[in-house]
Amino acid sequence: MRLGVLDVGSNTVHLLVVDAHHGAHPWPAHSEKVVLRLAEQIGPDGALTEAGADGLVKAVGMARAAAAGLAADDLLAFATSAVREATNAAGVLARVRDETGVRLEVLSGADEARMTFLAVRRWFGWSAGRLLALDIGGGSLELAAGIDEDPDVAISLPLGAGRLSRERLRVDVSGTLPPPAEAVEELREYVDELLDPVVEKLAAVGWERPVATSKTFRTLARLAGAAPSGAGLWARRSLTRTGLRQVLGFVRHIPPAQLPELEGVSPGRAHQLLAGAVVAEAVMRRLDVDALDLCPWALREGVILRRLDQLAPM
Repeated sequence: MRLGVLDVGSNTVHLLVVDAHHGAHPWPAHSEKVVLRLAEQIGPDGALTEAGADGLVKAVGMARAAAAGLAADDLLAFATSAVREATNAAGVLARVRDETGVRLEVLSGADEARMTFLAVRRWFGWSAGRLLALDIGGGSLELAAGIDEDPDVAISLPLGAGRLSRERLRVDVSGTLPPPAEAVEELREYVDELLDPVVEKLAAVGWERPVATSKTFRTLARLAGAAPSGAGLWARRSLTRTGLRQVLGFVRHIPPAQLPELEGVSPGRAHQLLAGAVVAEAVMRRLDVDALDLCPWALREGVILRRLDQLAPM
């Protein structure tokens, strides 16, 4: 069957259409995204602005039309932290439903971590043993660990790269100066503080294979010398703590406006790179992880796999 999955995230609205059936590898047939940066369109009152809601309705409508044009049998639509935390989320979701016919399911942070963990488990298989899965999004950081397809621990923290860039580093997208050193140090201390309660929980579960997903980790790995996207889906990629520290050491001195000049850094997310690097370094350091394997599957694939499991004949 052909499935469409619509991911309304903090940075983008991403439609992925795959051909798949239960027990098979979901093969991408189409992918398109619209950069909305919804997290940056949350007003002082915590509500998504009218302009942000307008953009969301338009993007969802376009995605539904694209999925229909590709003969998708079903469209799985979900929203993460930006919509989840908006004070007017109920009204925005109702408007999306009324104007596009698409019902957005709002995932909790823990559900994000579980779905991502499922995708990682299916990608690496049972031979990977106990897994640790890390995902840095625009609004939140997800961590999960366990031996089964459903993790023993699934945690979400408000440590997304976009959120921290905006709230802690106060990065201007068009900025010509890097954040001051004291701001970076204060961010590191803040991240450590939020990680304190979860380190022991994860260590109690343990893991044999630590894994990372998400655009942030892929970009950091590329800057540290991992294979480019052109090397294909099956190329093995990893990120070492030593390589990450080197990346953090030079990106903290580069103005956000110049970061897209680095290979593998997209213009739309360049201003979030430093905050993402700070979070990644803190997690690897606090969990004593020397190297992470990169997984090309993440939340969207997890949602697809869960749906296929539900459709499987008993």
